Amino acid sequence: MKAIFFEQHGEIDVLKYGDLPDPQPKTGEALVRVRAVALNHLDIWVRRGWSGLRLEMPHITGSDIAGEIVEVNGVANWKAGTRVVVNPGVVTREDEWTRRGEDSISPGYRIIGEQMRGGLAELVAVPINNLFSLPAEIEYTRAAATLLTGTTCWRMLFKVGKLKPGETVLVVGSGGGVNSLSIQLARKIGADVIALAGNNNKLKKAQELGAGSVINYRECPSWHVEVMKLTKGRGADLVIDNVGAATFEKSLRAVARGGRIVTVGNTSGYNIQFDNRLIFTKQISLIGSTMGSRQDFIDSTTFIWRENIVPAIDRVAPLSDGINMIQRLQEGKQFGKIILTP
Repeated sequence: MKAIFFEQHGEIDVLKYGDLPDPQPKTGEALVRVRAVALNHLDIWVRRGWSGLRLEMPHITGSDIAGEIVEVNGVANWKAGTRVVVNPGVVTREDEWTRRGEDSISPGYRIIGEQMRGGLAELVAVPINNLFSLPAEIEYTRAAATLLTGTTCWRMLFKVGKLKPGETVLVVGSGGGVNSLSIQLARKIGADVIALAGNNNKLKKAQELGAGSVINYRECPSWHVEVMKLTKGRGADLVIDNVGAATFEKSLRAVARGGRIVTVGNTSGYNIQFDNRLIFTKQISLIGSTMGSRQDFIDSTTFIWRENIVPAIDRVAPLSDGINMIQRLQEGKQFGKIILTP
């Protein structure tokens, strides 16, 4: 099969597009022919590696998979040819967190494309329990755009962020898959959205997704002051900051007293410095979130499909052009999801 893979950690030059042996599904797994797979910043972080990450090489990333079943190795009602999406979160053991429905907190939680081989390939073997039927009216490319990001947004916004209708949410950076979908989900439930972006084209797209107010952070470096003006001095009830080092101090100043800041990433770096007096004087809640549970996946996917939320897709490209698309993602040129089609 054709795949994008790496045999050692490093920068984008370690990526290869070429042939690898077809995966053989183990007992309890299904072999899926990938029809669409979305890129995430996770693909970049996994390729670069971190202390403690041990992968079987060559490794294939790619967490957002839509396709069709080729074969099933185990007792299941699935048939070859069935259209499916794959829940990227894999529970490998039962413990106190999984029993509470907090799958992604469990030390045994795994993500397809991170610790396990993913879908930047023509074929992928996945646990049978992670398969979900894809309705005929949903295109593969559209389906792939909201799997990992949808689960992440659902937990981040509603489960831990406790976003309610009528509240104001500040989305710091709007071009990525998580943040662009956050705008859509927040607006759909009746929240007011303020979005930051680095150019006017992205600002316009953020408005089209439902942001009521937008700020160009390059033209307005004191954007936290502008947020206070837009909220009549109150600040945002919830701030989504997945940028990290470059923005976190200002997010602390833009959030309302008693407000919440949720983070699921750090695209500008993880070494963050801030004045912690802002936290206790404003009584701010700092909340970390990662992916979500099986139920979060079901709830987010069901809601997105039922409400006919069409995700922002930057472009669709063949898998053979995938390394160039990863470079585009790495440079932050995209707005929304980049989808590859094997």
